[in-house]
Amino acid sequence: MQIQIQARKCSLSDAHKARIEEKVAKLGRFIERVSAIDVVVEPEKNDAMRVEIIVSTELKKIFRADYSSDDVFGCLDQAIDKVEQQMRKFKEKLTDHSVPKDKSSAVETIDAQ
Repeated sequence: MQIQIQARKCSLSDAHKARIEEKVAKLGRFIERVSAIDVVVEPEKNDAMRVEIIVSTELKKIFRADYSSDDVFGCLDQAIDKVEQQMRKFKEKLTDHSVPKDKSSAVETIDAQ
C-alpha cells in the first residue's frame, strides 16, 4: 500500500506527516486490496484547513472524503470516518449474504406458503 501526503500552499513537519501516515495506514484493515492512499492538506480562505483523503483499490473502486476545520488532525479524523463508512458499506455489498445461494430452496419456501 502506497501512502502519499501532499501539503498544498502550506508546509507540514515530518512529525505531522508521520502521524498522518500512521492514522491513514489503518484504512487497509477494511478492504484488503487497497493500492494507494492520497492525503491532501491545504488551507482555505477563512484560515481553516481542508483535508482530503482518496483511497484507490485494486477492485477499481475509489473512495473519497474531505473535511474542513481549524484543526488539521480534527479534519483528518472526520475525513477518515467518512472514508471508513464508505468502505464498510462497499464491503457489506460485496459480502451480502441475504440472498440464498440455492435458488431452488427459495422457490420451495415461497411455494410452501
